[in-house]
Amino acid sequence: MQTCVLASAIALSLAFPVIAAAQAPAAPAQPPRPALTLTTTAFPDGDPIPAKYTQAGEQVSPALSWTNVPPGTQSFVLHMRDPDVARNKTTEDQVHWLVWNIPGTSTGLAEGQPKGETLPDGSRQISASGAVYRGPGAPASGPQHHYTFELYALDT
Repeated sequence: MQTCVLASAIALSLAFPVIAAAQAPAAPAQPPRPALTLTTTAFPDGDPIPAKYTQAGEQVSPALSWTNVPPGTQSFVLHMRDPDVARNKTTEDQVHWLVWNIPGTSTGLAEGQPKGETLPDGSRQISASGAVYRGPGAPASGPQHHYTFELYALDT
């Protein structure tokens, strides 16, 4: 008996939106917006990162660019991390580069960002090494690490 009451309540709640939708004119379908896309010409996605951009090389930040910026974006945050390292046997991974307050009008970061807390465009940076890009530095003895660049579009 209790099961029937529950089934009736679900059926009524599902029927209501159908009735309401039939009374209101349907909004024209909008094509989905393309996703925010982050790219680099420094190396192909999924390939090993060249030594130039690592702790074994010059430790130069790669050029990054992005497209399909969502409307209303006021600023960006870029987060480069190493999810394969577990710090102090926890789930906390390694921050290699965090850049925030990137202007919302920006379409990328040039190769070789300078050291220092504040970058020329007014954005700020930090890493596990200080106010500087920290390139990949997994031990050559392995295992191979996977580095992730994440870009967030903010409305603030």
